[in-house]
Amino acid sequence: MNALLSPQPPTFNLPCETSRAVPPSIPTASHFAMASRKRKADDNTDEMSVSPMSSPRTTSRQLARPSKKVRGGGDVAGRPLPLPRLLETLDNSQLRSVLQTICERHPDIGREVVTSAPRPSVASALEVIGEYQEKLQAAVPFGQSSSDYTYFRVKQPLVALIDAISDFTPQFLPPVEQQTTVSLQYLDGATKIIHSLPDWESQQYRHHKDGAYDEISNAWALVITEAAKRGGGFLLHQGGWDQKLARHNQQSGGKLGQAMNAMAAQVPWTGSSTNAPAGSSLSDPNSILNQIISGAYSSPVRVGPW
Repeated sequence: MNALLSPQPPTFNLPCETSRAVPPSIPTASHFAMASRKRKADDNTDEMSVSPMSSPRTTSRQLARPSKKVRGGGDVAGRPLPLPRLLETLDNSQLRSVLQTICERHPDIGREVVTSAPRPSVASALEVIGEYQEKLQAAVPFGQSSSDYTYFRVKQPLVALIDAISDFTPQFLPPVEQQTTVSLQYLDGATKIIHSLPDWESQQYRHHKDGAYDEISNAWALVITEAAKRGGGFLLHQGGWDQKLARHNQQSGGKLGQAMNAMAAQVPWTGSSTNAPAGSSLSDPNSILNQIISGAYSSPVRVGPW
């Protein structure tokens, strides 16, 4: 009966499971977001790897930056202007005043300025004289005024104008000025300004203008004498200076007599035949000089054997 089966149910030894199967999970939205961010990061990494800024040559070069100039600071204090800035604030009158003061204090600097400065031109000299003329005209009182009152109102600018003409005139006379045309151009302009000076009834007031006429007449005479030494004074006649001088003399009331005498003595052929001295070549209509002036001169041409 041993062979009889036990009433207990038989047990079977099954192999032990080493792992438990996990059912596959379903992907969610967070999984897709993480994957998308990963792809973007990978793309950025690829772009940085090929970017010019990641080149070894570029990253190794240091760019020089200009240094910033620090202005002011804690030591701010008043100080005079630098010389270039100070000169920028001065006008022409102030610059001339400063330069004149320096030259008076230091004569050596004054001589250096005189020798280094360019010579004034006729236009610049007449422009300066014209400024004195404008000051004189501005000083004339309005309306009817007595001669005494008017004279004392304009005396200072009148004297300043005459002094300017007197100072500029020697600059344009020989031997300082070698070109006769330049000298005559200045004398012509200066004489016109003298014509515009006031005419006074009293002799004690007229001496300013009379003195200016005498001085400019002497200057004309000097230039005419020097011009007569060069080509017989043909330049005077060619430029019409003899006629201009005659008009100036007429406008001055005969105050340029010395200049007119120099023209008649040094260059007699420029005047009219009635004013030509006796025995001069201009008095002879058949003279070679007269024929040259009139354009009728022609040298004879010989025909035939010599």
